[in-house]
Amino acid sequence: MSKTANRLQSLRDSSLSRRNFVIGSGAAAVGGATLLAACGDDDEAAPAATTTAAPATTAAPTTTAAAETGVGTTTLGSNYSDEKPRNALAAAVAATGVDTIINTIDHNTYQENFNTYIQQPDDVVAWFAGYRMRAFASKGVVGDISDVWDNLPGMSDGFRSAASGLDGKQYFVPLYFYPWAVHYRKSVFADNGYSIPTTWDEFKGLCDTMAADGITPLCAANDGRWPQMGMFDMLNMRINGYDFHVSLMGGRENWEDARVQNIFSTWEEILPYYQPDPNGRTWQDAANALGDKSAGMYLIGTFLTSNFDGDTQADIIDDIDFFLFPEVDPAYGQDAIEAPIDGFMMAADPANEEGAKALLAGLGSVAAIDAYLSVDPSVVAANSNADTSGYNALQKKSAEAVGSAKFISQFLDRDTDPDFAANVAGVGIADFLATPGNIGTILADIEAKKQTYTFE
Repeated sequence: MSKTANRLQSLRDSSLSRRNFVIGSGAAAVGGATLLAACGDDDEAAPAATTTAAPATTAAPTTTAAAETGVGTTTLGSNYSDEKPRNALAAAVAATGVDTIINTIDHNTYQENFNTYIQQPDDVVAWFAGYRMRAFASKGVVGDISDVWDNLPGMSDGFRSAASGLDGKQYFVPLYFYPWAVHYRKSVFADNGYSIPTTWDEFKGLCDTMAADGITPLCAANDGRWPQMGMFDMLNMRINGYDFHVSLMGGRENWEDARVQNIFSTWEEILPYYQPDPNGRTWQDAANALGDKSAGMYLIGTFLTSNFDGDTQADIIDDIDFFLFPEVDPAYGQDAIEAPIDGFMMAADPANEEGAKALLAGLGSVAAIDAYLSVDPSVVAANSNADTSGYNALQKKSAEAVGSAKFISQFLDRDTDPDFAANVAGVGIADFLATPGNIGTILADIEAKKQTYTFE
């Protein structure tokens, strides 16, 4: 079996918990579309691997250009495991003209095991901007690609900043971004006479009305212990403001502070409107409840629409809209938004460095993002030269919402040490959802464990 296949198999079969990981991860602001803001020595051909959630080792569709690049074959480790993003990434890679083997692992498994995988990765790896990228750069386990950035037209200074390590060098090529907001079915609101809530009281009032109408007000998922981090982030920025949120993520605030307790006590006010047992539900299952109209609203990234088939469920996709998370404290209004950036890094010692850099340059190009969006139009292009003429209503609204925001965060597990996010904050949030009356104990445990971490 090839080394690549062995690595993939170790990810699939790993019994490691997040606490077993040995490398930490390392927030940068991002704005709208115009803002902001290894494989080697294989002794045999890698067999087509499989996973529970996604096919693994595949080749991107070949093109004539692929045979003309002269950089050989490179490998790409990918967490784009759902069908639409997986096919979109294959289209983007094909557009680069670089002969590439894409090794796909289901999203949660990839992220949970990334700290181990990055010690012996593929040539290029899918990852995220922000603290998560910077920490790996600081650890020296990903490669400097500043020379790639010298030839990336259409990338703003803001995206360059989001792709830079603490040393000022670039380690990441962004592909797209997407905002988190409260999604809903337009027909459900129209048929029932619901109005868009802009304040916390209006939001809770709408939840009461939906419940009385026999609709579960809020989709709720937390499988993988990341989806509800979005709710924590939005409540913190609405209650305590962006600056406090950044300071808390940076390890400079006490989790037992009354301001943090207020996040969770406010959160408790809407838990009765949640789907039951969110810790046992995937984000896709929650999305299906919005799709079949059994649930009314869903705080999630705009990648939500990728859950639905563009051919057989186009009516659902066209019926989805979003509004910004409501104001809780008028002092902060709705001035902050969450808009994670997804993209790619290079291994510190890739088997094919020339091929890896050619692939990264290609993935940062207009051709690649246009190809991606032609398959999965649920996100917004990072490259400002991308073709936006085909943007659907949600993409246009996403670019506008992010571009007009005063403050932009990445996401809890991208804005702080990811091991702390996964093994401490994420566990605490899951425990809170299971036993919401236990806030004091949960926050005391988070604060005690925080002391064992060193933040940027």
